[in-house]
Amino acid sequence: MVTSPDTAATIATRVYLAGRDPAGLAAFAAAVSDPASRQYRRFLTSGQELRRFGPASAQISAVRTWLTSAGLHVTAVTRHYVAAAGPVSATQAAFAVRLASFRGPGGTVAMAPEQNASVPDAVRAAVLTVTGLDTAAAIMKPALAAGARAAATAASQAASPPAAFYTAGPCSAYYGQRLATSKPKAYGTHVPWALCGYTPQQLRSAYGLSSSTSTGRGVTVAIVDAYASPTMPADADAYARAVRFPALSASQFRQEVPGSYDYQSQCDQSSWFEEESLDVEAVHTMAPGANIEYVGARDCTFGPLLDALASIVDNHLANVVSDSWTGAEQGLTSASTSPFDQVFEQGAAEGIGFNFAAGDCGYNDPSTPCGGSELSSGISANFPTTSTWVTAVGGTSLAIGRLGGYKFETSWGDMVVPQHQRSWKRPPAGSYPGDYSFGGGGGTSELYQQPSWQAGVVPDTLATRLPSGRTSATPMREVPDVALDADPATGFLVGETFRLRGGKTGFMLSRIGGTSLSSPLFTGMEADAAQEAGTGQLGFVDPALYQLASTGAYHDVTDSPLGSGTHIALARNEWADNSTGTGGLRTSLYTLGIDGERAAALHATAGYDDATGLGSPTGRFIAELADSTRLP
Repeated sequence: MVTSPDTAATIATRVYLAGRDPAGLAAFAAAVSDPASRQYRRFLTSGQELRRFGPASAQISAVRTWLTSAGLHVTAVTRHYVAAAGPVSATQAAFAVRLASFRGPGGTVAMAPEQNASVPDAVRAAVLTVTGLDTAAAIMKPALAAGARAAATAASQAASPPAAFYTAGPCSAYYGQRLATSKPKAYGTHVPWALCGYTPQQLRSAYGLSSSTSTGRGVTVAIVDAYASPTMPADADAYARAVRFPALSASQFRQEVPGSYDYQSQCDQSSWFEEESLDVEAVHTMAPGANIEYVGARDCTFGPLLDALASIVDNHLANVVSDSWTGAEQGLTSASTSPFDQVFEQGAAEGIGFNFAAGDCGYNDPSTPCGGSELSSGISANFPTTSTWVTAVGGTSLAIGRLGGYKFETSWGDMVVPQHQRSWKRPPAGSYPGDYSFGGGGGTSELYQQPSWQAGVVPDTLATRLPSGRTSATPMREVPDVALDADPATGFLVGETFRLRGGKTGFMLSRIGGTSLSSPLFTGMEADAAQEAGTGQLGFVDPALYQLASTGAYHDVTDSPLGSGTHIALARNEWADNSTGTGGLRTSLYTLGIDGERAAALHATAGYDDATGLGSPTGRFIAELADSTRLP
């Protein structure tokens, strides 16, 4: 810790505005989302919501006057916040704090307050929270999982397409097509090769959409990521041709981006290009008739991503939103989370639903290879996934048969053991934590209490078991809510412009996974249900989702879909250099359905569980959700 702050530094802060009636906004959002309420789905327009619950001009004026009089320069005013900047001395005086410099886990130095910030009594009722006093950048990551991808490390590389991921053969076009007979046996048998990547047609068949007349027509889906791919929507067009799927027409796609970008290298800008390609193609897979509004944030930190979400609410750009980015909840406070919750509440009041990927590292155990790359010091669920105003989408490993259709699913959690000569290097399934590769996010929130719609469905043994190991006296929010295919070993065939071998750039199909896949897949199905319901918008759907817990709308996903004690495993080849498809092949055994162990274990069990939530959608899901949300 460095105790002396940099007095020459300029501190940029945001004072988020509470609005006219924050309690009234929360109550209204809950009522229009509750199927038992007489206000159910009586949504407001964005203008009505602003006039009823937005900040009054007098509140904004009072905050501006206070900041200016404190010696700070007001740099921006929106309906959500007043932004200001000023020297350390003026900032400390304005918010009654002392700033100190700290060295973070990555070696970077940032300033943070040694006390909780406070504001004058004259503006207290107008202020929701203050951000920016902690100058460490809160980096959000796309929930992508495909293997060892090359990350951009220099600013000159950051704006280029992402490095390719060459899928190594042999691989299977459907589950069990090819057995790895030349490889060591596992669990007494030769296991199938991993999937080459499911096509849109296969995923639609697995989740009951092959004969569906619902396409999401008339519904607009927003996708929020950082930055924007320079090769969209051309990549989506090339993808549709390559997999023989209906094209995304020019009138169906719109891209909104800021005028400039920040943190390109720190955020690995090119990986967000890949995220956009996946999100657009996955939404279009499940809702080929829906319009897609892509909203790119200036960078991958909290403020700009929140700005992108707020722009959707302020301008009612969409009916449902898919977000494939997340970060550990650990260490967050209401100063960070309350501005997000306010935007989500405003969205619920307007009939806009927000879906978030649950994450790709299970319970974020820092002792695992994937968890060790995070800055959290202990196991933790992810935010914004844990917010009680969003739908948390977890991950599964999905088996689709030769003729399509649904064979089975298990929770996404891969234990990976490499081949060594004529055997596996360690006895299957391997040794935790070192052999744990990826897994769908889940677990218990330490910030949010259990919402009413989870009561009676989520077991108290889960809702009171905190990641710290303590038992909560009050049930807490549990995630995920639902789950769909996310395992890269049973993943999606994605198409985009890559940096290819030999330094060339071009379009290529590749295999990909992560809850970055499951979130847009679910969002597309929600768009289908919105079309079938007749009004094009469902709003915040979690209360309705939990009412469907025993209706046959979900596959009840478990860790042992083939019977207790029966292991599910796949063999997978990877190139030594995946980015060029060179350097020789390495074979590994993937044992599925093990999403962490010990205190970080997430188990898929009968009924609701902390690995797959309520389960994955069946062929009845769209009709059941549409019926549950229709007005009398």
